[in-house]
Amino acid sequence: MSPAEATERQIELYRAMTGEQRLQIALDLHEFACNVTREGIRRQSPNATEEEVEQQLRHRIELGRQ
Repeated sequence: MSPAEATERQIELYRAMTGEQRLQIALDLHEFACNVTREGIRRQSPNATEEEVEQQLRHRIELGRQ
């Protein structure tokens, strides 16, 4: 299967899903991205508290909105 065919197939699968199913995928992807970012913050700042990690995460999310 070519990349273009795979993309088209994925689109077909998304279209067959309910809105609730698509929303759940989006929420899961958001949580996954936040967890990956948290781990990156922890690697960059190993002594950071959980509160500091969350502050950094919120800051990075805010930067992405600009």
